[in-house]
Amino acid sequence: MTPAPFAPFEWMIAWRYLRAKRAEGGVSVMTWISLVGITLAVFALIATLAVRTGFRAEFVDTILGSNAHVTVYHVSRTDEFGRTTRTLPDHDAMADRVRQVPGVVRVAPLVKGQVMATANGNNSGVEVFGISAQDIRQIPRVANPETGRGDLAQFEQGIAIGSGVAQTLGVGIGDQVKLISPNGVKTAFGVSPRIKSYEVVYIFTAGRYDIDRTRAYLPFEEAQLYFNREGVADELEVIVDDPEKVDRYTTPIAQAAGVGALVWTWQDASGGFLRALEMEDNVMFVILSVLVLIATMNIVSGLIMLVKNKGRDIGILRTMGLTEGSVMRVFFICGASTGIVGTLAGVILGSLFAIYIDQIFGLVNFIAGGGVWDPSIRGIYALPAKLELGDVLTAMALSLTLSFVVTIFPARRAARMNPVEALRYE
Repeated sequence: MTPAPFAPFEWMIAWRYLRAKRAEGGVSVMTWISLVGITLAVFALIATLAVRTGFRAEFVDTILGSNAHVTVYHVSRTDEFGRTTRTLPDHDAMADRVRQVPGVVRVAPLVKGQVMATANGNNSGVEVFGISAQDIRQIPRVANPETGRGDLAQFEQGIAIGSGVAQTLGVGIGDQVKLISPNGVKTAFGVSPRIKSYEVVYIFTAGRYDIDRTRAYLPFEEAQLYFNREGVADELEVIVDDPEKVDRYTTPIAQAAGVGALVWTWQDASGGFLRALEMEDNVMFVILSVLVLIATMNIVSGLIMLVKNKGRDIGILRTMGLTEGSVMRVFFICGASTGIVGTLAGVILGSLFAIYIDQIFGLVNFIAGGGVWDPSIRGIYALPAKLELGDVLTAMALSLTLSFVVTIFPARRAARMNPVEALRYE
């Protein structure tokens, strides 16, 4: 009677082979090398996938949480005074039409301008957004009470600035910030700069270095007066319910905005960086997959040594009636067990790394004396990691598949060993 595949005695023989005696320490050492190699390779793969996912999620979240998903502006035209302009004179009516588009969550008219901010003898280039008090409260990364300081309820009486601007100027809540614009009052002697002071009523931290160090918000009507935009807006800020699929909204929004309206999405603004990030991620995945393959190849070395050392045992087992299939499964179990244990250990280490990345990175930063992560270069303030089930399953599937595949070849070699040749010199 032929025994069923992977019978208990096959597992018993495989377990005895994995527990090599002291005299066969080379086999045991190779098994441990294979185990540690697979563990480290899977750990590196999961850690990289988690950081990749976390970095993209944090980067996109800071974009979507503090910027428009779709920006509506006007083509250049000549106004009644012969000046070239791109403002929206009928912004209220245009905003009402865009709000009717299915999927549009919020529409806010904006006035934008670049000025010089100065306080305490310090200067900083600032991009000012003129927005209503109601609309600024709906910007998640700006109106977040956990990261913001001050009171947005007082927004109409002052200015809201980014934490980086506040740090550069050395100001806090209640201090005065002076804005200087080169396009000020027109006089007989030309255009004189416009200078006006505002009280800082709110300081926000959006989570993006470039936003926090360059952005400020003024009340909409005040921004119209300051930038000579009386009765007009520069653009419409549109928020949609599914920003990852923003392309489906661009045509309906452009049609609703009317003739001469143009749209610009957040993916248009950051698409190049995101595509470069995706390409880098794919390259890293391929490189780490090769690392996993190299680690699993150690299983082959260990099994070849095991087959060579156990040639006499294989011959005896074959003469006792053990089939080729049973011998193959015994050595397959030896190699696959190493792959399974190494994969599980790597998954645990990689998951722990992703969960405790803040503490680990803090320790690395402390040992290095600080300055390991430069937000001015990377845009965000910390190294993020986001552990997703799909990434973990991908790493596990890759490691286990490679471990099982490479185990087949030495296992087949053991199964096809001639018992007469194996016992000839015994």
